Amino acid sequence: MSIQITPAASDRMRAFLAKAPDAAGVRFAVKRMGCSGFGYVVDLADAVGEDDKVLDIDGIRVVVDPKSMPLVDGTLIDFQRQGLNASFVFHNPNATGECGCGESFTVS
Repeated sequence: MSIQITPAASDRMRAFLAKAPDAAGVRFAVKRMGCSGFGYVVDLADAVGEDDKVLDIDGIRVVVDPKSMPLVDGTLIDFQRQGLNASFVFHNPNATGECGCGESFTVS
């Protein structure tokens, strides 16, 4: 399993983790949502499940649940600011389509 994080995303995740020292890491997952089928979830991980995969990426513990693993393998996570907006941006080689607003994606 491979996930990459840009320096901007790494800085943002470190800032989240600094405010929550008891967090087990950063959870990266997908859930069913949006018009294309799946949406990304980046949140603090309260705990690591028995079947979760834990990756150490640039010193950040990234926790991925088993259902999300095949959908996010190979993803590059970036963090971008555009005007007043700031968000994580995902470059996922498994995505075969995205909705018009970019909030959800689909896979074949």
